[in-house]
Amino acid sequence: MTLHLIPSRRFDLIAFDWDGTLFDSTQIIVRCIQAAVQDVGGAVPSQEAAAYVIGMALTQALAHAAPDVPPEKYPELGNRYRYHYLRLQDEVSLFEGVLPLLDDLRARGHLLAVATGKSRRGLNEALQSAQLKGVFDGSRTADETAGKPHPLMLHELMAEFGVPPERVLMVGDTTHDLQMALNAGCPSVGVAYGAHDHTTFAPLQPLSVAHTVRELHDWLLRQG
Repeated sequence: MTLHLIPSRRFDLIAFDWDGTLFDSTQIIVRCIQAAVQDVGGAVPSQEAAAYVIGMALTQALAHAAPDVPPEKYPELGNRYRYHYLRLQDEVSLFEGVLPLLDDLRARGHLLAVATGKSRRGLNEALQSAQLKGVFDGSRTADETAGKPHPLMLHELMAEFGVPPERVLMVGDTTHDLQMALNAGCPSVGVAYGAHDHTTFAPLQPLSVAHTVRELHDWLLRQG
């Protein structure tokens, strides 16, 4: 599928991270990581350390958050994380303003995608619970391609839709998202309301940093 470029539109494909960017799940994920590490006898990571790994593939994230847990316990660690997340998943939802944002971008003819560290099963469940089936044209998850900050997710989406890097925008709340965009040769926009401290974003050269969904909405309609 190759797009005909629209002069008034700077980006043909906008790829969003999920957790902490569209979905208000950062605090739940932090609590689940901490509980899972405690369950297997590891030193419970701080909130900052647990938040840092959000966006990575699950095994990579848990290993980074719990360096004292031996690799043979990683399967158990992953299972305990999933147990806690499933128990709490009904407490999380889209950030207010996300649905109007996505609707306006679709009305302008942008292709929309998700590029996430979640598993395929986890993303599908989230899309269903958020009543977002059919809103996104494509998606990539960490268990079906390379995890962030490797650029493969974005490279695959570019190939799927026939969009060159300069016409793809990555939107995310972590340095992993912005580094992935930089590695893929794509522009990015950071959001400051998610997992990572936005003051660490500058070296990764985002075009802008939005402090609210409303700011993100306004910037994308003006500059996207």
